[in-house]
Amino acid sequence: MATQCVTKVQLCLSCENLLDKDVGSKSDPLCVLLMNASGTQWFEVDRTERIKNCLNPKFSKRFQVDYYFEIVQTLKFGIYDIDNKTIDLSDDDFLGEFECTLGQIVSSKKVTRPLMLKNKKPAGKGTITIEAEELKDNRVVFFEAEARKLDNKDFFGKSDPYLEFYRQTSDGKWQLAHRTEVIKNNLNPVWRPFKIPLQALCGGDLKNSVKVECYDYDDDGSHDLIGIFQTNVERLCEAKRGSPAEFDCVNEKKKSKKKNYKNSGVVSVKECRIEREYSFLDYIMGGCQLNFTVGIDFTGSNGDPRSPNSLHYISPNGVNEYLTAIWSVGFVIQDYDADKMFPAFGFGAQIPPSWQVSHEFALNFNPASPFCSGVQGIVDAYRQCIPQVKLYGPTNFSPIINHVARFAAVATQQKTASQYFVLLIITDGVITDLDETRSAIVNASKLPMSIIIVGVGAADFSAMEFLDGDNGVLRSPTGEVAIRDIVQFVPFRKFQNAPKEALAQSVLAEVPQQVVSYFNTMKLHPPNDVGSKSS
Repeated sequence: MATQCVTKVQLCLSCENLLDKDVGSKSDPLCVLLMNASGTQWFEVDRTERIKNCLNPKFSKRFQVDYYFEIVQTLKFGIYDIDNKTIDLSDDDFLGEFECTLGQIVSSKKVTRPLMLKNKKPAGKGTITIEAEELKDNRVVFFEAEARKLDNKDFFGKSDPYLEFYRQTSDGKWQLAHRTEVIKNNLNPVWRPFKIPLQALCGGDLKNSVKVECYDYDDDGSHDLIGIFQTNVERLCEAKRGSPAEFDCVNEKKKSKKKNYKNSGVVSVKECRIEREYSFLDYIMGGCQLNFTVGIDFTGSNGDPRSPNSLHYISPNGVNEYLTAIWSVGFVIQDYDADKMFPAFGFGAQIPPSWQVSHEFALNFNPASPFCSGVQGIVDAYRQCIPQVKLYGPTNFSPIINHVARFAAVATQQKTASQYFVLLIITDGVITDLDETRSAIVNASKLPMSIIIVGVGAADFSAMEFLDGDNGVLRSPTGEVAIRDIVQFVPFRKFQNAPKEALAQSVLAEVPQQVVSYFNTMKLHPPNDVGSKSS
């Protein structure tokens, strides 16, 4: 699966109280950035400038890195005292290093940590501070536009008009930025409100020329030009409700032939405003927490956990498909949850002491506090749970989906984008309560929530794939439509021979878009950015 870069991130660095390795002067520090995205090999990304005679450097060189939500990107910042002109750092004094993930930095926005020596002891009182900033112009231009008295280009009926917006590039060429929908059979069309990224419309320069062309749509592709006008975003933004900006739509060919030609219609921009549209990192760096919950299938079809043929059997090297899925997904998500206390549940088992079947029991058997400390805590609870339950059935998903949805519903009462919930369900079989699950997912699609389903074993998961919105619109049994695609399903067997990171990359790749689509639709700001969205 091709991995998509979410965005570019800029890292700004400074240090304090560095070790002084020079006699008669102070250290001359430089910072080198190393990255390890595969878990095996470090490679150098970039270096800052060298700052002479300084134990509290503020580096002007900033590191730019591609940020991937679904990959654990481990970074190492090494500080060296540079006293020669060679590129090799082995002959320079080592002042300390700091290792962390890019996810930890962007979720905190700013981190200050002690520098450590190679023997893991503190490098004196030395510290490093790293600040993250997304490299992105995330402003968009919102339009409401209509036209009147457009030329009729059709013999039968009326014109079918649409607009095309072009930006002028630095070499003077025109580049298409947006095309509206076609309004059928109408010389006075009103287009649906639309938005264009400011960067695409004018390159961020409000005075840059914008060309708007109006066409009559034809099915055979031979669209007829009605007229053109040129303006810029600054002029367009003069349009306010009750005071539109109006432009003559001019067809030069027609103008050259008609003596009293005025225009081929008027395009009226009723409203045009620039707003900031938040990105995934805006929400994460603004304080939004991703709350991770795990649901594990303990139905009888998994087989006796004591048998090597069981999916719950833990091999001599301490793994099975359930554990691998928990580690793979949890290891990425944990960087985005400050307290790293994760609820973990089982379903489809008879549980002590009454041995009633439960489809929503805490792995730690503490229903009042089902939280596990970190991913390791989930793993430990799972290991301890297996010998204490009796695998049974059926395979019901809806209780756990509804459980997390209740927490997500409470979060909607907050006025900022502070909480988003990610539920990981790991299962070996076909869903028994498919209708109830469809209803639960449709309800959850209205909430700040995503659902990841990993199918383990060799079962036929075709019915499961039906829940993934990539395969069409999901409806509840009553016909209600899911307003967002929030489900990602993958069979584990596709990743058995793939690198260990591949499963997480596949199931988490859609989460950033799901987070953004929910919070943008609800017009919610990040917690630490509650001012006006208008620029």
